[in-house]
Amino acid sequence: MIRPAVAVVLTLSFCVSSHAAEVAPPEPFGAVPSEAHLAWHELEYYGFIHFTINTFTDREWGGGDESPELFNPSQCDPDQWACVAAESGMKGLILTAKHHDGFCLWPSKYTEHSVKKSPWKDGKGDLVRELSDACKKHGLLFGLYLSPWDRNHAEYGRPAYIEYYRNQWRELLAGYGPVFETWYDGANGGSGYYGGANETRRIDNKTYYDWIPTWQLVRDLQPGCIRFSDGGPDIRWVGNEKGLGYDPNWCTFNRDGRWPGVSQRESLWHGDQGGTHWVPAEVDVSIRPGWFWHESQNGQVKTLDQLLDIYYASVGRGCNLLLNVPPDRRGLFHEIDVERLGQLGDYLKKTFGDDLARRKPAKADNTRGNAEEYSAAGLTDGDRNTYWAADDGVVSAALEIDLGGPTTFDNVRIQEQIRLGQRVEAFEIEARVDGRWQKIAEGQTIGPRRILRTDRVTADAVRVKLIKCLACPAISTVEVYCSPE
Repeated sequence: MIRPAVAVVLTLSFCVSSHAAEVAPPEPFGAVPSEAHLAWHELEYYGFIHFTINTFTDREWGGGDESPELFNPSQCDPDQWACVAAESGMKGLILTAKHHDGFCLWPSKYTEHSVKKSPWKDGKGDLVRELSDACKKHGLLFGLYLSPWDRNHAEYGRPAYIEYYRNQWRELLAGYGPVFETWYDGANGGSGYYGGANETRRIDNKTYYDWIPTWQLVRDLQPGCIRFSDGGPDIRWVGNEKGLGYDPNWCTFNRDGRWPGVSQRESLWHGDQGGTHWVPAEVDVSIRPGWFWHESQNGQVKTLDQLLDIYYASVGRGCNLLLNVPPDRRGLFHEIDVERLGQLGDYLKKTFGDDLARRKPAKADNTRGNAEEYSAAGLTDGDRNTYWAADDGVVSAALEIDLGGPTTFDNVRIQEQIRLGQRVEAFEIEARVDGRWQKIAEGQTIGPRRILRTDRVTADAVRVKLIKCLACPAISTVEVYCSPE
């Protein structure tokens, strides 16, 4: 009877000793992302679809008085949109289900100003359904934009419109499967048809929409959905429509008092260092000068070089890229747009298909508790969930990857372990060429990712110098790539 008791005591003693030897991870620093945020950050690049009566009137903003009879695409094919988007590397598509003119691309039971009154498919069509199904077929996520401003609705500017707006969100969020992102912009009030009133209506954009119940409605119906606007609540507008992200780019943001159409410019651009909430930036830009298709702009579709500049200024600076591609009057992506998207997708595949640093030896000048689980090996193991970390109190460090011989490259990708917060505020990248270190790039924040295009260089090692951090750094990856000639 005595021996089992002794065995139990010895086992417990061993467990306590093993636990004591473990090194605790860094404490989370500041605001941190939710699981929905983490999934959203992984998307990096997805598409926007602007397609409505404006496509047929050659306008950017409709007045709300347009006849639904005008909407009649001859070859409308959302499957083509989704196929092209997937081949270009996009991870999802967000559809403009209703723009400011109020015309709805689904047969909403709350209005007659919709596809059910158009000649397209004899009024039996549902473009929201078709695109949702096409996204599922091609492995894309599906998102929706429902304009808060409605220049057609008679009650816009009055309390009754808010219930109408929420009812339409209920239709969309409950009837079309998973929705990964909902989108709200700051175009609020002005002249419009408004049910025949033909007048100007102004609203207080801080109070009129009563946003919190609407956003809670989204959360209730689509728990994993990310909600976008100037003020979040989940992700923020970057503050321009040029395709430009900024450095520094803090994912933290002082969210209180921010609403769609109510913003502070530099706070949108850069975020707020030490901000109260995790509200990262999304970059929205169109492949053409306009958001809707115009025949006169067929010669102004962005070139591959322009699209790459946008990619590195958005995705490369830790933002997500929302690239608008407007279908033409046939209801197809135009051939020129398809060609450019194909070029972009091909370039990205060729550039980022082979990480030249993967499985290469890595070392750091400080490792948290000298523990293997926080060693520099986590930088190059091909797993972006593992990470290197430094000891508490360390706010600068150097990470070195041995490339195993002369290696030609022109892209370096770095990622923080953002589950623990955003910490780095200045860094440099060096390459060892013929035995000598030379600086090839520098930046301020890292966050979800930084992708730095450098001059093409042939080196046998890469060093990342973390110059200044807000807390002990935790880095998930250092990856090295070479773009096609």
